[in-house]
Amino acid sequence: MSFTYEYAHPAVTVDCVVFGYDATDLKVLLIQRKLEPFKGRWSLPGGFVQINESLEDAARRELSGETGLGKLFLEQLYTFGEPKRDPRERVISVAYYALVKLTDHALQAASDAEDAAWFPVAELPKLGFDHERIVETALRRLKAKVRYEPIGFELLPEKFTLGELQRLYETVLEQSLDKRNFRKKLLGMELLEALDEYQRDVAHRAAQFYQFNRARYEQLRKRGFNFEL
Repeated sequence: MSFTYEYAHPAVTVDCVVFGYDATDLKVLLIQRKLEPFKGRWSLPGGFVQINESLEDAARRELSGETGLGKLFLEQLYTFGEPKRDPRERVISVAYYALVKLTDHALQAASDAEDAAWFPVAELPKLGFDHERIVETALRRLKAKVRYEPIGFELLPEKFTLGELQRLYETVLEQSLDKRNFRKKLLGMELLEALDEYQRDVAHRAAQFYQFNRARYEQLRKRGFNFEL
C-alpha cells in the first residue's frame, strides 16, 4: 500500500565528529568537500540517510566511504534542525561523535571528499554548514563523558603508561591534574592491568606499560560500579 502526504518532508543527514589523539593534541577529522555547496571547504564527514537504512548504519557508511574508517566507537550526539542550516533544502542532521586510535586507522579520501585530514581542535579552519556548532557540542559531550565513562581509552594505544594516560585526560579536559591523586584513583578502580613491559630508549626512568581491562569494567558496571574521575 502506498501513501501520500499533504505536508513536505525534510531530508535527513548524518554528520560525524571523529576525535583522535596523537599524544600531543586532541584532533578532529575533516573532509574537503568535492561538491557544492561549500565546495573546497573543510567539513565534517557525513551525508544523506538512505530510505532503507538506520541512522547509525548511515553514519558508518559515510565514514567508511569518505574517510576509509571502519570499526570504531560511535555514539549519537544531538539533532540539528535550524531551517536554513543547509542552502540546498530543508535538512535535519543527526550528529554522531566517534573516538579512534590514530595509529590504527589510515585515512583515504573517497566519495564526495576531495581530501581527508586531522586538525587540532584548537586550530580548525572555517567549516561548512553549521559544523562548527556541531564540533563545539561534541567537545562538550566528550569533556563531560570522559569523567564518568572510560571512553578515553578508545583514544589510546592498547598499551600505555600512566603518564600518557594522564596527558590524555589533561588534553581533553584542558586542565592540569594532580599526578598522585590521578594515579591513586585510577589504580584503585582495579581496571588497569600492569604489564611486564617498560619503555625503551628514553632519557628518563622507563615507565611501565598498562592496559585497560574492558571485560572487568563490564562485569563491575553490571553490579552498579561507577567510573568517576
